[in-house]
Amino acid sequence: MVTKIYEGEKLRMAIESEKIKELIKESIPDAEVTIEDLKGDGDHYAAIISSREFQDLSRVQQHQLVYKALGNRMGNELHALSIQTKTPETTE
Repeated sequence: MVTKIYEGEKLRMAIESEKIKELIKESIPDAEVTIEDLKGDGDHYAAIISSREFQDLSRVQQHQLVYKALGNRMGNELHALSIQTKTPETTE
């Protein structure tokens, strides 16, 4: 289910957690992705992403890969996303 969110006179559609996961996995195929809807509003999420592609990348570079996967959805359908990235070797 997609939620409509009203901002002044603008109407935008919230994004579902499964869509976020799908977008990340399309761009980072080996990623293990866990998404949590923090407020239940389809607008504030936390993501934990583990991928071998993060190996030897700085934290900033890892997060850039995730933001690239989400494209222009950040700030539109997706208002807030807390990202935690890991490599499989660092995953507990």
